[in-house]
Amino acid sequence: MIFDAARAALQRLFTPEFRSVLWKSLGATLLVLVILWVALRKLFMTMAWPYLDQMLPGLPQWAGWLGTVAAIFASLGLALGLALLIAPVTAVIAGLFLDDAAEVIEREDYPADPSGKALPIMRSLILSLKFLGVVILGNIIALFLLLVPGINLIAFFVVNGYLLGREYFEFAAMRFRPEEDAKLLRSKHAVTVFLAGLVIAAFLAIPIVNLLTPLFAAAMMVHLHKAISRKDPVPASAAA
Repeated sequence: MIFDAARAALQRLFTPEFRSVLWKSLGATLLVLVILWVALRKLFMTMAWPYLDQMLPGLPQWAGWLGTVAAIFASLGLALGLALLIAPVTAVIAGLFLDDAAEVIEREDYPADPSGKALPIMRSLILSLKFLGVVILGNIIALFLLLVPGINLIAFFVVNGYLLGREYFEFAAMRFRPEEDAKLLRSKHAVTVFLAGLVIAAFLAIPIVNLLTPLFAAAMMVHLHKAISRKDPVPASAAA
């Protein structure tokens, strides 16, 4: 069930029907990253560079190369800062297009089924910010656990697998169910959702490709929710 959902999501990711959502999400993400790069560079040039510039003239002539070294380290620092922002920026921007992605999956892969209901714009924005919080929290926890020998890599997958699996499955479920039912259904199938989250975490671990994580995760969880709903059609609240 999980690997079928992942394979179906990957196959759909680059199809013509999905491509417009993909390009909108990537274009908006790259635009925001460029703006952030310019802002970080301007901030550095305004705050840090004047102090370095004052120090350099006082250095001996043979040490003039230190200016070049400082510029290189500054560029690397800005690049590192931008790299740390990629995941949260992608989560927020792509979160605004998740309903579009889900609609494509439902229309193209499940034409006989009723379509889900898009979340209201404010709810969608809140959900995007929630995804941002999940990504930041997950990676902060994983970063601290990286310092613990023996569990660093495991921590990354377990933390991100749980948080990403939970949030994206509930998103897919809420297109068809009230929020309470979506949470209960996720809880009822917690192991399956967690294992699916591990697949998303593995996708997240691939550089560059991880820019597509939110759209891949949304597509995968739409398929997984469909499969679970066929096996468990009774609303979770009614079953409870």
